[in-house]
Amino acid sequence: MQDKILDHLNVSILLFDNSLILQYINTAGEELFSDSSRHLVGLSAQELFKISGPDFLQDIRLCFSSNEPLVDRGLIFYQGEKSITLNLNITPIYKDRHITSLLVELSQVDRHLQISKEEYLLAQHNAARMLVRGLAHEIKNPLGGLRGAAQLLDAELSNPELKEYTQVIIAESDRLQGLLDKMLGPNMLPNKTMLNIHEVLERVRQLVTAESSDQITIIRDFDPSIPLISADNNQLIQATLNIVRNAIQALEHEGQIILRTRVRRQMTIRRKLHKLTIRIDIIDDGPGVAPDMIGQIFYPMITGRAEGTGLGLSIAQSLINFHNGMIECESEPGHTIFSIFLPLENGNGE
Repeated sequence: MQDKILDHLNVSILLFDNSLILQYINTAGEELFSDSSRHLVGLSAQELFKISGPDFLQDIRLCFSSNEPLVDRGLIFYQGEKSITLNLNITPIYKDRHITSLLVELSQVDRHLQISKEEYLLAQHNAARMLVRGLAHEIKNPLGGLRGAAQLLDAELSNPELKEYTQVIIAESDRLQGLLDKMLGPNMLPNKTMLNIHEVLERVRQLVTAESSDQITIIRDFDPSIPLISADNNQLIQATLNIVRNAIQALEHEGQIILRTRVRRQMTIRRKLHKLTIRIDIIDDGPGVAPDMIGQIFYPMITGRAEGTGLGLSIAQSLINFHNGMIECESEPGHTIFSIFLPLENGNGE
């Protein structure tokens, strides 16, 4: 029962005996070390931390020798090529005045910062969408009047040359109407069914392969263990398609795109902790997103391309928000990753 409670914590819990051999690690700890408890339990503190965090090993030894609790903040934990900032809390456990074990708590500082960032971006995104939707509604009414007047005028004219002008007005009114509809964004709630996320990605791959250059290579890197998810098939296709098309446009007809899926454990999305989430990465080797654009690319009407509308990524974010998920972007020249996170709710993999 206690183990199940600890597995639901967002904090990594490790229990070492008085020989500093790991006796227990919870689910968050498994996620931190990217390994299962079956492989980790039985390892010494030195084996666990010799590469990923020497400062942690020093603090554990100090706590054991001093017989006092210890708190340390802002330690860097190295996880392959990535680094994570953690706070450390070590509590000695006594029996007959002797330390029998050490309880180690590791809390991820980056996660708290990420939650704040997500809330800020979501608020900004919603505010921008509300502004654009209000503007679009205001434009639609006079636009409809202009189109109607052009149609009446077209019916009264007999000169074909003059009719060309009214037809231009009608055609451009229709084009603006289509743009406004896109600005208003999706307004249909998801029609969720159980689906395979890889079928969605395969459909997207087929669509973009048919419309893109032969010089663009699309690589699939799928995790076959991902369970079915409850989602709207069409909305997920549209959201992913918008991102992949954006990547293709960035490549300018030559390059590589990777579609990658993984399961991520113990992830917080919009202040809600999900035990399991699906992570879909769309990776391209294009020039990257300009640093001054990276914080704005999901806003409506924001684009770095002269011919772009700036609506594709905004619509994608809205569609993923309908599924209680989110999209993140990391970019540097030659390596841009758009990551879609979708929670696997109870009954869908948990």
